[in-house]
Amino acid sequence: MNRDLPEELHQRVEQFLAEHDTATTERVTWLRARFDAGLAWVSFPEGLGGLGLPQALQAEVDRLLDEAGAPDNNRQANGIGLGMAAPTILRFGTDEQKRRFLRPLWTGEEIWCQLFSEPGAGSDLAGVATRAVRDGDTWLVNGQKVWTSGAHQARFAILLARTNPDVPKHGGLTYFLCDMTDPGVDVRPLRQITGEAEFNEVLLTDVSIPDSQRLGAEGEGWKVANATLNNERVAIGGRAAPREGGMIGVVADTWRAHPERRTPGFHHRLLGLWVEAEVARLTGQRLRQKLALGQPGPEGAAMKITFARLTQQLSGLELELLGEDGLRYSDWTMVRPDKVDMTGHDAGYRYLRAKGNSIEGGTSEILRNIIAERILGLPAEPRVDKDIPWKELPR
Repeated sequence: MNRDLPEELHQRVEQFLAEHDTATTERVTWLRARFDAGLAWVSFPEGLGGLGLPQALQAEVDRLLDEAGAPDNNRQANGIGLGMAAPTILRFGTDEQKRRFLRPLWTGEEIWCQLFSEPGAGSDLAGVATRAVRDGDTWLVNGQKVWTSGAHQARFAILLARTNPDVPKHGGLTYFLCDMTDPGVDVRPLRQITGEAEFNEVLLTDVSIPDSQRLGAEGEGWKVANATLNNERVAIGGRAAPREGGMIGVVADTWRAHPERRTPGFHHRLLGLWVEAEVARLTGQRLRQKLALGQPGPEGAAMKITFARLTQQLSGLELELLGEDGLRYSDWTMVRPDKVDMTGHDAGYRYLRAKGNSIEGGTSEILRNIIAERILGLPAEPRVDKDIPWKELPR
């Protein structure tokens, strides 16, 4: 028996592999069977991809299945679905919504994106102007969203819209699950400094959303959205990684490959960042253990800030280590990627792409406010618009 798994769970994994050969079973069929066996998210309830077990057991289940050649479930392309939509649907969704959305989300058959930010409501997310007006059993949605990662390949979106402009901004929001194939959804690429169009703007014109795809109660969208954002920050900053995984490993390899650049100054900086990266990795491990006991809280904000700062500092150091070679950029072709791949590109790409880390997933400035107020207990910043009806706010 594997010492890291309870005997019954270990036997369940072995039996599943005996009955579902990774080499001969069609990919989607295998993934659906894994979900139905409760080995997708072992901490989720039975019947929803899990077994109601501690989340800490998931890593060992994943390892055993990966070693057996488990097919990929589009986890890199579907980070928003797996890290943000799924836990939010599990917490706030109806039984029908959980049964409809969680299985094809986990198997990667349906990719998800996030329709939150707008041209006039980024850091101040509660100020969103996209309107949803109820018409019988449906909602008609009109507005514009921006910086939407993966919208060009998404089947569904988590959507925050204003349903009541007559109350203060935090109280008039409702959360929806939006079908991206609706004819009123117009996805347009936003080309970035890397040359890619990983992001998009999304125009919504009379998009029809059935009330059965409202997540949570009407007017409680801010509560649901905050749960999503807490999950997002953990997904970005607290992801599992081996020692020297991610950017620190890339830069350490660059250091080893260029002995002519090994000055005392570079060595001192690299060693300091290596220690910080290892501290962040272990802190992320502790955070994930804490999450196994409940819902994510504001601690994820600290991890996300740390991730952004380290990635930007490391990508800058890599360019310095490479000297003139670091100034070269191999390809500025306009492409529509299905995932962010920092390690699969050159140093120039990594340096440019890392600039967005302190904006996406919540700006570092906003996250510092969250840490100050919700963790350290410092006085909140004055918010003069907090109790004013949204329709009366200047925009």
